[in-house]
Amino acid sequence: MSIPKKKVLILFAHPSPSRSEVNVPLFESSKAIDGVTTVDLYHDYPTFRINIDKEQQRLRDHDVIVFMFPLYWFSTPAILKEWQDLVLEYGFAYGEGGTALHGKTFLCALTAGSSDSSFCDEGYNHFTIRELLQPLEQTAVLTGMHCLAPFILFDARTAAEEKRVAGHIANWKTLLLALRDDKVDIHAACKVRKLTQNLTQVIRG
Repeated sequence: MSIPKKKVLILFAHPSPSRSEVNVPLFESSKAIDGVTTVDLYHDYPTFRINIDKEQQRLRDHDVIVFMFPLYWFSTPAILKEWQDLVLEYGFAYGEGGTALHGKTFLCALTAGSSDSSFCDEGYNHFTIRELLQPLEQTAVLTGMHCLAPFILFDARTAAEEKRVAGHIANWKTLLLALRDDKVDIHAACKVRKLTQNLTQVIRG
C-alpha cells in the first residue's frame, strides 16, 4: 500500500441525508480511503454551533479541501455557508497573517437536479455551474487556494433509476485517489469546465 502524499478533507453538507440517492453514497464511498478525512457537518453540528478552533486545525492538517453537497437554490446548504462565515476568519484564512490555506487545493463535489444543458445563457438556469460557483471560487482565490473545476452529477433526481450512481462513484474514487497521490495536474484541473468528464485530461499516469 502506497503512503498518501496528500491529506484530503471532505466537508459534507446535506440537510436531508435520508432522501439522498447520490451524495450520501458518494460520501460513504470516501470513508474507506487512506489519507481521507470525512466530516458530516449536519451530523456534527445539529445546532450550528461550529467549533471554530477544531475546524481551523482540520484545515491546517490537510492539503486538499473538498466541499461535498447538493446544489440548493444555486448555492450551498445553509451549514456550509455558516461554516465559511465562522471558520474562514481574518488573520487565519485571509488578511494580515492569514496564510493558513495558501497553496492548498480546493474543489466542490456536488449534484444538481437539472440537466447540464439547462446551465447556460439560453438554458432554464441562465448561468453555467462555474458561474454559479464563483463565490466559492473567489473564496479559494482570496484564501490562496487552487480552485479546481467542480466534480458534478447533473440530473441527480433520476440518477438512481437510470443506474448512473455507481459509475459516478467509481469516477469520484479515481479522482480522490489521484488527489491523495498527487497525480492531478492542478493547472489543467482548474481550466476545464468540470472534472467529471475530463479525468483522463487532468490525472497523470
